[in-house]
Amino acid sequence: MAKPMINEGDFKLQESLGKIKHVIIVMSGKGGVGKSTVSSNIAMKLNQKGYDVGLMDIDITGPNIPKMFGVEDEKLDVENEMLIPIIVPPSLKLISMAFLLPSKDSPVIWRGPVKMTAIRQFLEDVNWGNLDYLVVDMPPGTGDEAISIIQLIPKADGMVIVTTPQDVSLLDSRKSITFSAEAEIPIIGIVENMSGFVCPHCGEVTDIFKSGGGQKTAEEFNIQFLGRVPIEPAIVLSGDNGMPVVISHPDSESAKAFDSIVDKIVKTVE
Repeated sequence: MAKPMINEGDFKLQESLGKIKHVIIVMSGKGGVGKSTVSSNIAMKLNQKGYDVGLMDIDITGPNIPKMFGVEDEKLDVENEMLIPIIVPPSLKLISMAFLLPSKDSPVIWRGPVKMTAIRQFLEDVNWGNLDYLVVDMPPGTGDEAISIIQLIPKADGMVIVTTPQDVSLLDSRKSITFSAEAEIPIIGIVENMSGFVCPHCGEVTDIFKSGGGQKTAEEFNIQFLGRVPIEPAIVLSGDNGMPVVISHPDSESAKAFDSIVDKIVKTVE
């Protein structure tokens, strides 16, 4: 996939990107695999570890990240013609289309070129400040938003691919791997989400969607396997209640999995 060079005269975009040390793109081949849950917990865990982190939700038509942090009713302020991200303690910066809509039920009915313009503005018209990490939560698949972010940030540090253990999800995750190769963006690793249900009463793990498919795919393509995140009530409730599981239930198996995943991401990127 040919990647157009960013215009060298576009100083505003270059200046914004110049303040961001590392860009991590979180993507999945299909919807419903928990990609936004993974993105939000990775970003929050990085912030907890002392890094300056921004989380950019570029799922233009289905922005869910604000709900996962309990800030879906917030609106963006403007200072010196720059948008100011919403801050979630300790210091995580969030940008999402949801903050710009009249209401949380307002649909976004846009074609590709308009989406790309919005994504560009999220980069160059937002006062991100100096960031150690910008985590980009992509919409499912390899459509307009994915192509746009690759064109705007051709030197992203890498992609984290989220899958579930079912064959249909693994099939789509392979498409994400191929997309990454054609876009010449390295893959940091694969996360297998919903990998076994942890009983809240006895702790027994039941493989509802099978298990191990993500690791097998990683081995087949010689890609790092970042880890498995189980299904448990804590992670479902945390997303609905607006608090990532790494904060709401730090001792849960899910939170421990994200801690390990983030350590591997940092080791790989740094």
